[in-house]
Amino acid sequence: MSENKLLSVVIPVYNEERTLAEIIRRVKAVDIEGVDKEIIIVDDGSVDGTRELLRNEVGEQVSKVVLHEKNMGKGAALRTGFRNATGDYVIVQDADLEYNPAEYSRLLVPLLDGRADVVYGSRFKGEGAHRVLYFWHYVVNKGLTLLSNMFTNLNLTDMETCYKVFRREVISEMKLEQDSFGFEAEVTAKLARKRWRLYEVGISYSGRTYEEGKKIGLKDAFQAFWCIVKYRFKS
Repeated sequence: MSENKLLSVVIPVYNEERTLAEIIRRVKAVDIEGVDKEIIIVDDGSVDGTRELLRNEVGEQVSKVVLHEKNMGKGAALRTGFRNATGDYVIVQDADLEYNPAEYSRLLVPLLDGRADVVYGSRFKGEGAHRVLYFWHYVVNKGLTLLSNMFTNLNLTDMETCYKVFRREVISEMKLEQDSFGFEAEVTAKLARKRWRLYEVGISYSGRTYEEGKKIGLKDAFQAFWCIVKYRFKS
């Protein structure tokens, strides 16, 4: 009997007191035949009740908790998580409940059968349910993906997606430097330069409003634009 594969679930967290316990419950509930999970939470200097939850309630439910003393950005939190990952595969999971961990099994298929080195979960591909929200967010996301494709010669439909699953060797050898939301553009450009086998799988999406805690804004879009251009020429 072959040994189970291990999936490292890296969850960067910043001020997610309301959703933290629920996302951990959802991740733990995922059952994939032949795959075990480790959950790594990186608290990026939260100033609400997130850190107290990790210390007193939910921290013992996960494999590892790493605390940043100050807020450094999503990209910095992910680098910390990647360094602590020990799995065969590594997936990025936001804590805001916009993405459904029940879809891990679909994302892993191209990796488990040896076709892919990296899989992106596309919010614009497939028939999964999608909450109807902001038109201009959609336009900006599609525009950034188009620009990224022009510079990388890829044909992605959703460069900015949270759901990215890597063979650990791929993400471990990659030298990443973006501290904030520029991570998405940087990692995509570097994957393209190394010619890793990249697949997309359609996923559902339950986007949240700014009142519900959505953090990404216009400043992050400009940063992504700059990173697309920058990493076209910098490895």
